Amino acid sequence: MGDHSHYSDEEIRGILRRCRTIAMVGASPKWVRPSYFAMKYLQAKGYRVIPVNPGAAGTEILGETVYASLDAIPENFDMVDIFRGPEAAGAITDEAIALKDARKIDTVWMQLGVVNADAAVRAEAAGLNVIMDRCPKIEYGRLSGELSWGGINSGIITAKALKI
Repeated sequence: MGDHSHYSDEEIRGILRRCRTIAMVGASPKWVRPSYFAMKYLQAKGYRVIPVNPGAAGTEILGETVYASLDAIPENFDMVDIFRGPEAAGAITDEAIALKDARKIDTVWMQLGVVNADAAVRAEAAGLNVIMDRCPKIEYGRLSGELSWGGINSGIITAKALKI
């Protein structure tokens, strides 16, 4: 298994460049939830985010149809973004592994606080990239320099806008 205590900026940047369609498992229709905020931000940056939430299946979140599961999504997606707890991440990862070739999945991304080492081992053995305990919204903002606008030290020093 890869080292999941640290990810290089190039690794994360590469995933954010490659993966343009994201299936967000645990997306919420409630505007105050972090998943809603992340979905809205990623859409504004040009990503297509397909919400997955069995309790809201058939409705829409931010203009996208909500699906009950990954296998219910009728089209390809590059990344599975898991906005569920670590205990749920295993089954979601297994579903992503099963759909990897059919849906052209590249990456399983587990959100902040979501770490499931066993699921990561299975995903990597199946040829998927794995990121754990990180948020693509935050990583995009950090790598593009946007976090610096809010006074947050992103560790990136530049006078130019960066392109992810």
